[in-house]
Amino acid sequence: MAGVAVLSAEEIPEREDGSARARPREGVPRLVLDLGVRDDPEARDLRRATGLYERGRRRQAAVLFARHDSLEAKVGAAFAAWPASVDRIEQLGALYPRSALAQLHVGLARFWAGEEGAITAWREARDVEPDTVYAVWANDLLHPGFAQGLPFFVPSAPFPQRLEGRSPAEQLEALERAAAGGSLQALLLYGTALQRLGRAVSARRTFDKAARAFPNDPEALAAAAVGRYSKDRPAEAFSRLGPLTRRFPQAATVRFHLGLLLLWQRDVAEAKRQLRLAVAAKPVSRLAREAQRYLDALR
Repeated sequence: MAGVAVLSAEEIPEREDGSARARPREGVPRLVLDLGVRDDPEARDLRRATGLYERGRRRQAAVLFARHDSLEAKVGAAFAAWPASVDRIEQLGALYPRSALAQLHVGLARFWAGEEGAITAWREARDVEPDTVYAVWANDLLHPGFAQGLPFFVPSAPFPQRLEGRSPAEQLEALERAAAGGSLQALLLYGTALQRLGRAVSARRTFDKAARAFPNDPEALAAAAVGRYSKDRPAEAFSRLGPLTRRFPQAATVRFHLGLLLLWQRDVAEAKRQLRLAVAAKPVSRLAREAQRYLDALR
């Protein structure tokens, strides 16, 4: 067993007809199960099973997947039986046509089996449930020339110390309650938490709410711009961030997030310039430290 294979940019087909290369790949396809902040017995089983799958221990993973009847467990069980389960994965895709989870894995299965239609399935995953990690993954596979995932907004305020030590579910609930009060920092922290959970659409709505409530605050406006970034339409974010550099030329948050988005576009030279401007604008700040971290990594 060659282990879990990961797609590289060179492997992803870029044809518009949804076809894939006609040769099976070695190993097994990547299994992506998003359990969010869940910590119930099933979620613990599925996380453990996914880890076993990634380490090549598919038989043990299959035992854990078989304990449950959720779609996540069904997909996991099918992948644990690879390659004998190609038809079962297609069946799950037909049974759950509006599930990004199912469509993402149909595409992965088709791609690894060397069958046509991987791109079509990934487009379905992206479109049917855009507010999921599965949609983010699908869009990564559709745009291999970009950095993986989506850029996260970085608030100037740190994560509240009072929430440290609580469970992820409790943290999210507390951030949501605080955001309902309408303060800028609470909205930005909650939006960032949603981003990190792969809920890009919900995060964008939260950032937009902040921008409407604080129309003259550069941090709120920068967050709304970052929240609109997508690999299909990156101009929606850049068309907002660009004018902000003229309106708030000394705002570190604007320079930092413009640099961040440019990194996703692979425009490294201009990204480094913007990150240096962010450091110069507010040298002793959380954003300056983040910007310097990126600059150090790029160097």
